[in-house]
Amino acid sequence: MRRDLSFIIYHLFFIISSLVPACAQSWDFSFSPVKRVKNDAAIQVMPADRYAAGRDYGFDFIDSPANLDTPSPFFFSVRVPDGNYRVTLTLGSRKRAAVTTVRAESRRLFVENLATKKGEAQVVSFVVHKHSPQIDERRSMRLKPRELTKLNFDDRLTIEINGDAPACAAIHIERDDSVPTLFLCGNSTVVDQDTEPWASWGQMITRWFGDQIAVANFAESGETASTFIAANRLAKALSMMKAGDYLIAEFGHNDQKQRGPGMGAYYNFATALKTFIDETRARGATPIFVTPTQRRSFKDGRIQETHADYPEAMEWVARRENVPLIDLHSMTRTFYEALGEEQSKRAFVHYPAGSYPGQTADFKDNTHFNPYGAYELAKCVIEGMRQLNLPLLDALRPDYLQRYPATAPFDPAHPDAVADFHWNDSPFFEAEKPDGN
Repeated sequence: MRRDLSFIIYHLFFIISSLVPACAQSWDFSFSPVKRVKNDAAIQVMPADRYAAGRDYGFDFIDSPANLDTPSPFFFSVRVPDGNYRVTLTLGSRKRAAVTTVRAESRRLFVENLATKKGEAQVVSFVVHKHSPQIDERRSMRLKPRELTKLNFDDRLTIEINGDAPACAAIHIERDDSVPTLFLCGNSTVVDQDTEPWASWGQMITRWFGDQIAVANFAESGETASTFIAANRLAKALSMMKAGDYLIAEFGHNDQKQRGPGMGAYYNFATALKTFIDETRARGATPIFVTPTQRRSFKDGRIQETHADYPEAMEWVARRENVPLIDLHSMTRTFYEALGEEQSKRAFVHYPAGSYPGQTADFKDNTHFNPYGAYELAKCVIEGMRQLNLPLLDALRPDYLQRYPATAPFDPAHPDAVADFHWNDSPFFEAEKPDGN
């Protein structure tokens, strides 16, 4: 296991203590300041400062950098209660050039391969959503055993500084619940995957949104629309929802496997979808549907349909209830066929044994994505938002609009080349595939 028993103890402690708000609402930390950055009030972080009992901040999970101005990846955590937090980073080094990637919590991508010259500082800002399993004094989300070690559900907000030659001079964190929140509900194709080589579009879409919106990912592997509700996952999201927020629901992938009385696309599935709509609208927020991603199931060069009538049922409910719908089902078919039967493996977890430490068997997964596949799907979802002209598009980062202007949007029929995608692996690997297939 990549985290020891102390993590579980902290998790149990947090379920009890998370209802007590922390006194501090903002924090400043200094690592290796560049010339343009000075904040006398900042806490000077030293390599020996580890997140542990009695300390509410510090380096976490892996060894601290021996020298804070060496290009070493690190995790830095701060204990915070549930909420949205604006994170402002000063990236760069006064001593060397740097290339830095920033992720947060369970590998949510926020800053990608940002290059700085020697002595240069670049300031970046984004909003990270933090949540515990606790809803109130009586209720909590029912987590699966594998979720107990997820960074999304621990007692802290964690920033991962990674990249070819990472350099972070300062971190500022402040509570900010004023921005709209985009709640993500779904299964393993949406969830924040903690470990390599697994990834989902929900943890990549954060890359393209600035600090005017928060993305709160409540998805989990193996979930259906009805089990999501039964596990109190929707209840937790609703407990944090406010007017002006958004909720995306992508289901149908696992729902089609449910058997028994009352099951079916136009029965329990449609009823569950109606629950998402009604509960979201009751809080002044906007529901959005996303049809399920295709499986990589080729025949004669074409993707074969494997989801029965569940995508059509979702479209039917969306029309009846006037819910915006993103047809990711069709876009992923286009994406896979554009890559072709063999090349499309490079968007999924297809790796020979030995590709990762401790990997003793080949990975041949035609459902779950690797970082490249998830990255491309996130852009499909954004283009679906643009087709719907959703107001949350105002929060897109300028570099997305520069890269994909309205006159030349991202087209799944012409995806980015695999060779052009650069991803620095997290230090955590998992051989066990996510739930669902």
